Amino acid sequence: MITSLLAAVLSCTAPADTVITLDAVTVTGQQRHNQLMRSSQSAVQVSGDYLHEHMAGSLMQTLEGIPGVKAMSIGSGQSKPTIRGLGFNRLAVSEDGVKHEGQQWGDDHGLEIDQFAVDRAEVIKGPAALLYGSDAIGGVLSLYTNHVPTAPLSGSVQLFGRSNNELLGLSAKVGGRRGKFFYRANATLTDYADYRVPTDSIQYYARWYPLKDQRLRNTAGCERDGSLMVGYAGYNFHTDVRISDSYSKSGFFANAHGLEARNIDYGRYDRSRRDIDLPQQWVNHLKVLSHTTWRTDDLSAELNLAYQNNLREEHSEPVSHGYMPKPDGTKERRFNKSTYTGALTLRHELGRHALQAGLSGELQHNRRGGWGFIIPDFETAGAGLYAMDRYTLSDNLILNAGLRLDRARTHIHEYHDWYPTPKSIEAPSGAVGGASPAGAVGGASPMGAAGEPLQRSSDMRRHFTSFTWSAGVNYSTGLWVLKANVGKSFRVPIPKELGANGVNYHIFRYERGNSHLDPEQSYQVDATVSWANDDVEVQVEPYLNDFPNYIYLSPTASYVEGLQLYEYTQARVLRYGVEAELTWHVARHWQLHWQGEYLYARQKSGPKKGYTLPFSTPWSTDGGVRYSFGRRNDGFVEMNAHVVGRQDEIVPPEKPTDGYWTLNLAAGKEIRLHNSTLSLALHADNLLDRRYYDHTSYYRLIEVPEPGRNVSLMVGLEF
Repeated sequence: MITSLLAAVLSCTAPADTVITLDAVTVTGQQRHNQLMRSSQSAVQVSGDYLHEHMAGSLMQTLEGIPGVKAMSIGSGQSKPTIRGLGFNRLAVSEDGVKHEGQQWGDDHGLEIDQFAVDRAEVIKGPAALLYGSDAIGGVLSLYTNHVPTAPLSGSVQLFGRSNNELLGLSAKVGGRRGKFFYRANATLTDYADYRVPTDSIQYYARWYPLKDQRLRNTAGCERDGSLMVGYAGYNFHTDVRISDSYSKSGFFANAHGLEARNIDYGRYDRSRRDIDLPQQWVNHLKVLSHTTWRTDDLSAELNLAYQNNLREEHSEPVSHGYMPKPDGTKERRFNKSTYTGALTLRHELGRHALQAGLSGELQHNRRGGWGFIIPDFETAGAGLYAMDRYTLSDNLILNAGLRLDRARTHIHEYHDWYPTPKSIEAPSGAVGGASPAGAVGGASPMGAAGEPLQRSSDMRRHFTSFTWSAGVNYSTGLWVLKANVGKSFRVPIPKELGANGVNYHIFRYERGNSHLDPEQSYQVDATVSWANDDVEVQVEPYLNDFPNYIYLSPTASYVEGLQLYEYTQARVLRYGVEAELTWHVARHWQLHWQGEYLYARQKSGPKKGYTLPFSTPWSTDGGVRYSFGRRNDGFVEMNAHVVGRQDEIVPPEKPTDGYWTLNLAAGKEIRLHNSTLSLALHADNLLDRRYYDHTSYYRLIEVPEPGRNVSLMVGLEF
């Protein structure tokens, strides 16, 4: 197994706060009360034990057991996070206090974070722009990989595999501490084959294409991650520097990449289910992060500095599309994005007041390449300043409030096609932002003189200013905890929303931006009602969002260059929903668990008034039973049924999606050795190999069901 793993990985080379108690954590009495009262927002603390026990295909699939959290699947090894139906640039991902800046606008790649390096996580459900800025309008996923070793030498080794896509993986970490100095290193290697779906064929452009052995051809891939952290940990002063690099390479489903699907050579792709052929992509994310804190009894200061470089290339067959001549080479698109961030936070305890203030800044620089176009070159810069106060009236009543001011600017560059437009060919129809002919962004003319290249993007400079606020209350009485939060959040429109103008083959559509978009705003109210005794825990979390100018890609009935046209637009949108959870400790070793969630969204203005939003999340519910065993309850078996309702709430020309249910199993056991711990974790999804479609998946548009039965096994040794 190890030999085949290393051979496969070596071939993968780059080109020249309601705190919910999860199953692995037991929180009772005063400890649970203190955690529930820590914040007026809904938040979930996720331990490292939970991450290991519920390890699935990706980090987000592992976290899907949390109410309100979903993984938008985009292939066998990748998925995008969503919280309460909001994802991409509406959800901030923070790693060790620094916002992770990849290419969030990309629909077909994951987080570029090593999930096996994560020690713990926190999920903040609902707007958190006050502390995290623009992208946190829908929530925050905070990941922590900075655990400081306490022993001179410690570490772990994990071997893991998955059945559906024949994944093999190896992860190792080592660390140590000498006096006040410490170090830590992580490395992860994975390789996987084409993944399997319970169908023999799929439909694309009204034609059916066969699948060999029920596998989506050319969805294999590999990943390699590494990181190194060194630091100094004193009583009042702590500083560390962390360098990490994440590289992944994967194929695009060969039957769903542009018009070439009609003439695909099946023999070429079906020779091996582990090779990565064209079309394909590779992504590399380099991060250098510095974290420094200084504190006294009532005052602390924290400084985070980071540089990130996200480099991504997409390669495909050099074929002619429309009136574009056959290009030279296979490099269809290249995005090279560098981000510089800095954040200073001050905290001061003043009697019953816990004061906090912060200043943050960010600079982004992106350059494109390749013969395909969708997003122009751009630079963005932004700065934010906030202050908040947490006032403790008593142990049972806490108030908090805060204000934030942000200023951002975006510069989008002009772009012309590299080939001339024939005089007899019209540019794509429809205006961008209501101000110019189609094919042009920001008022650019779609053509120059006869035979000159088409101008897809014009030079554009936009400035945005946003003022936000938030207030909340925590109150407890007896076995009850009541929490509420109200506020205003914002999100700056990203360059893709402002300036996109091209084909996105991987999700089967033509995308067009709107240069006149305003900053997205949201007014939100969310609450938590929790009751618990020694045997039963009940929690209900209702929420409401009112977006005066929600930004989204609206599907149209038009087709451009052979694909359905989606245009960015704004509309007033009302969203509300509820999440509920019940845990019953039936006996010492037995536990029953149920959770459910529902989301409603409706457009209140615009051309799609009265409809929901595209790819809206349907209602779902989970019920399970868990049995713990062993002298220390260090073993468990858990069975779970996941039920998803039919989604009839659609935006034409979307189609409804049938409901479904799956049966899932998880089991784990820790075996304590002399000076180490051996752990076993088993996770099985879709045990009955049922065929179903996820309404939030782009692959359902071409009749591709979700993966079939998938059994994951991990064996770990911690020393």
